[in-house]
Amino acid sequence: MQTFLMVVLAIASIILIGSILMQSSNSAGLSGSIGGGAEQLFGKKKGRGYEGILQKISSVAAILFIVLSLILVMMEG
Repeated sequence: MQTFLMVVLAIASIILIGSILMQSSNSAGLSGSIGGGAEQLFGKKKGRGYEGILQKISSVAAILFIVLSLILVMMEG
């Protein structure tokens, strides 16, 4: 059981790393974070297309990574 969870944790971490590295950078410095923050938050295309899919994959992989890590730590102790 523990070996299976460790394999799933390794796969989740690889997916998490890959999906984060494939996302495009949206930073435009300090002015971009102040001025473009509302447009990015309330924009029409939020959650659609390639970037939206990568963001959802990253979220699911991160949650899976955290949950599996906590389960493995609890199994050790």
